[in-house]
Amino acid sequence: MKFSNKILAQTLIQLCLEKGINHIVISPGSRNAPLTIGFGEHPDMECFSVVDERSAAFFALGMAQQLKKPVAVLCTSGSALLNYYPAVAEAFYSDIPLVVISADRPADRIDIGDGQTIRQENVFANHILYSANCIEGEDFQIKNETEINTALNSAIELSGPVHINIPFSEPLYQTTEHQLVWPQNVPSREAIVTFEEELTPFIDTWNKSKKKIILVGVLDPNSIEQRFVEQLAKDESVLVLTETTSNLYNEKFISAIDVLISPLDDEGFKELQPDILLSFGGMVVSKRIKAFLRSYPPKEHSHVDTKKAYDTFFALKHHFKTNINYFLSKFLPKTIELNSDYQKHWLAIKQHRLLRQKTFEENLPYSDFMIFCEVFHELPKNVQLQLSNSATIRYAQLFNVDASTEVFCNRGTSGIDGSTSTAIGAAYASKSPTVFITGDVSFFYDSNALWNNYIPKNFKIIVVNNGGGGIFRILPGEKDSDVYDTFFETKHNLTAKYLSEMYGFNYEAIDKKEDLTTKLKDFFNQNEGPSLLEIFTPSNVNDKVLLDYFKFIS
Repeated sequence: MKFSNKILAQTLIQLCLEKGINHIVISPGSRNAPLTIGFGEHPDMECFSVVDERSAAFFALGMAQQLKKPVAVLCTSGSALLNYYPAVAEAFYSDIPLVVISADRPADRIDIGDGQTIRQENVFANHILYSANCIEGEDFQIKNETEINTALNSAIELSGPVHINIPFSEPLYQTTEHQLVWPQNVPSREAIVTFEEELTPFIDTWNKSKKKIILVGVLDPNSIEQRFVEQLAKDESVLVLTETTSNLYNEKFISAIDVLISPLDDEGFKELQPDILLSFGGMVVSKRIKAFLRSYPPKEHSHVDTKKAYDTFFALKHHFKTNINYFLSKFLPKTIELNSDYQKHWLAIKQHRLLRQKTFEENLPYSDFMIFCEVFHELPKNVQLQLSNSATIRYAQLFNVDASTEVFCNRGTSGIDGSTSTAIGAAYASKSPTVFITGDVSFFYDSNALWNNYIPKNFKIIVVNNGGGGIFRILPGEKDSDVYDTFFETKHNLTAKYLSEMYGFNYEAIDKKEDLTTKLKDFFNQNEGPSLLEIFTPSNVNDKVLLDYFKFIS
């Protein structure tokens, strides 16, 4: 086995191994050669070559999302590092452990006119858990070990992104057959699941309130124990609102929040207005639930999370800094189930909305709404569902998802920039059959995601191509102008066909209603190689169908 002869490279690699960080996504370069050689030659490291740094970082993020442990990305010096920033921000807000490793030139070579040289230290300062700035030279070995230990432990303990910047002087490619350094590993600490805040005042308020909402945002599958789910569903004074990304299912929960509240008037909102709001999980997709709870706020809002609590509804009073199961184990035994018609009333409205939706679906024109309706009806069980942002995630909120489906979406920053790359990384790491649904703009924006040798055969992409940014037709504003077409909707005539051929995807297209069900079934049964189904829809009807839907279900 070969080692780089750079002490600093060996130090980082040994500490990664000690901490179980053995998935490394490498983008090509010269300045990072000592680390590329060290990682690539080590039999206990699983290395991946992804050329585009932006795609590489999201690919690593998708793997970390599934593995529940840090995944590292490695790049050369200069602007290569800046391409990681979108994924770093996503990891920061989605609490995903991503280790960014950048090679650099020594400090005396910065800002003197050398190529591929920028000010790399602390470049992610606003969206990073820790920045480790190493210094080349044996005199700095203790400092470097401390910095690297702190960074890697921060990623593990706090579940988020860290940055390790490592300068290398030339020559860069020299190797040795000997390990030259045995750095001290400071073990990461296991989080203690507890919290100090007194629950009694909160429980007293809870037990006196006959209108309580529990709102659940982004959660990993199986985050809440089933016994707690069932107990929450039993309380007649509690209405549990879940999002598609919550991965939480119960027949007494309301999963399509927008379907419930969109048709409400002032009187309906006042009926729904909770006395108290309890929230779990990460970011909430529904703009309507945010607007409702800001306009008709609860008396108090409490959030349960080990790290943070956002004052999303401007009523935050408590942050219970612990995990959800521990909180519920202490909280639920002290609650009283009140006699209330709150849950029953809103579940009856839910049932009415579902019946109206079923009727509406019987006479759908060919449109985005019809496509998403059919996709969710035909979606196989026991798959991982990855969703892109913008219109895709919003349409997904309108349809039921089978409880066997695990749903993921980059909701930390809600950007479209790395959805495909994330889905591919997640599919590789999970080994589960994965379906990724995306819009045309999201897909073409991240098309370098397909430049990847690690795409599983059971990975499927559905591209809903309505010829531009369909989300802007749903949003308020003037739609009939050259400015709108060019700068908002960004109309185009592109197709995914040639990208599919270039990257070895099986390709199929749909452009009419009659082919939809049959081709969807065939697509979901295809597992001989990665597949892409492109569904073309007319952009000029989609917003009208969606508006008609919300009117019809009331």
